[in-house]
Amino acid sequence: DAEVNTRKKTFTEVQTERLEQAERTVLIKCPSKLNEKKLLQYLSSHGKINSHFFFENRGIHALIEFSEKNSVASLQDVIGIPRAAEHHVVPFKSRLLTFTLKNPVSQAAEETPVHLSPQSHIPVNELIQKLCHADSITSQMYILLNEYQLTEENIKLRFLACSLVRDFARAYFPDSIVKPFGSSVNTFGKLGCDVDMFLDFHDVQKHDTKMKKGPFEMEYQMKRLPSERLATQKILSVIGDCLDNFGPGCMSVQKILNARCPLVKFSHQPTGFQCDLSVSNSSELLYIYGCLDSRVRALVFSLRCWARVHGLTNSVPGTWITNFSLTMMIMFFLQKRSPPIIPTLDQLKELADEKDKYVIGGYDCSFVSDLSKINPTKNTETLDELLCDFFEYFGNFDFRKNSLNLRKGKEVNKPESSPLYIWNPFEQDLNISKNVNQPQLEKFVALARESAWILQKEDKTQRMINKEPWGLATLLIPFGKSNSNKMKSRTKGIGSETIRSLLDSLKLSNANNLQKAVGK
Repeated sequence: DAEVNTRKKTFTEVQTERLEQAERTVLIKCPSKLNEKKLLQYLSSHGKINSHFFFENRGIHALIEFSEKNSVASLQDVIGIPRAAEHHVVPFKSRLLTFTLKNPVSQAAEETPVHLSPQSHIPVNELIQKLCHADSITSQMYILLNEYQLTEENIKLRFLACSLVRDFARAYFPDSIVKPFGSSVNTFGKLGCDVDMFLDFHDVQKHDTKMKKGPFEMEYQMKRLPSERLATQKILSVIGDCLDNFGPGCMSVQKILNARCPLVKFSHQPTGFQCDLSVSNSSELLYIYGCLDSRVRALVFSLRCWARVHGLTNSVPGTWITNFSLTMMIMFFLQKRSPPIIPTLDQLKELADEKDKYVIGGYDCSFVSDLSKINPTKNTETLDELLCDFFEYFGNFDFRKNSLNLRKGKEVNKPESSPLYIWNPFEQDLNISKNVNQPQLEKFVALARESAWILQKEDKTQRMINKEPWGLATLLIPFGKSNSNKMKSRTKGIGSETIRSLLDSLKLSNANNLQKAVGK
């Protein structure tokens, strides 16, 4: 029920609520010998605790969310500056704290075991074992979703990381907000994914419009620069320096200011996250799609896992399909069902009202934010059917001629010759999959066809009796390891020598060998 209630809120409402929670939160590195009850008892003397959890990250940490923001200030009032003879400390007082026992010997006897909240998903081989005990592919897909999706605790930790960075940004821009975007908030993030953050000044602009009353035109005197890009670079450069020089736990800070979208990369050791800070924001479109129907997220998580196992996607940039491109392919497929499972972007735009108006870089990015305005789908297909049909659909898609347009939910002629062309949903003159080369696309097609064949032909009952992997579990075992000869015999007639040569390379699991195999 709690999840359903969360799902009914708009993206902005959920974001605002979580950002406010993060402002009332501290992160404590705990003593190795810990008595949970005594710790909470002490912290409660500074104010009521709303929620808390413990996790392991180079020692035990506790995330403590107070009911009131002034409880954080009360606690900070009694926290001391570290005494270190050999190092001089930067006296920046954050909400990252370290607790140690005053009398370690006497207090160690009171140690109690604490429940540690997992911050990473289980390995694929353990997942496959779990999937073998399910009774349908649909059940397997929901098991995978539950194992891989972000937990409530992990989401709180992500918002806290953003809130801690905001504390630095506020020194220069008091009204600015640092928010997570992308997979951390769109309901498609998996445990262990990076935290994309953006520095938002839009609230500053809204504030300005409210002030324009009275007989005078009033405005701040501000530094003027020749371009927005230059302003972005200067702002990120200064905040990057702050994090590098003064930020507790901010390590390996890299300023990548000449990229198309300038950003600062850093490792946030207290939370364990790799972070990217920029001033641009991907939209809430995927959040809406993820909330509309439970099958959407289950299908995306399963197919992303399948793609990663077979080397179709990779955590480093290259010529392969990105997670975002794969997710857009899945959304397009769901728009094409009969009846459709999710609406097109043009349909979402038609439902938008004045408060949904949003223009980025001259492009109209407006679409409805109120989920209750979107009619639920009448489609009743099972995930078993959708998974198999996805592989069939793209295994036979005419990529040479057609592109994917999510605004219209239609295949349209390719405007240029990129092997895979997926229209950017908002910046309509961009192809979000321009990086993908022909061998990688053909490898995707070959694996899609092989996966469809396995799902159609396998004897599920016999495999269950033999306690062998079946259904989704079979698809998560690299094909080159178990049945490369069968694959080669089934690709006769596919009509591409490139595919046959690529199938020989499927057993190459590491990225370097894979790059050589596709001729990058």
